[in-house]
Amino acid sequence: MGTVVNALPPQTLYVTLRRDELRELKAERDRLQGEVALLQERLQALQPAERRLPTTKKAALPNSRTRHG
Repeated sequence: MGTVVNALPPQTLYVTLRRDELRELKAERDRLQGEVALLQERLQALQPAERRLPTTKKAALPNSRTRHG
């Protein structure tokens, strides 16, 4: 028989980030998204044409660096 585990309610974690830390994280996210896109393109190029998946492009997310505030 399996063990019984009591389900706990989800917990909320609050963190504080400095603006420079947030900027670094966003830059890393953008870099990683670009790397994923490049790897997906390379993978598609290696697939035979009949097995290729249709390509979709996501709309760019608003960039917080263009906002003032």
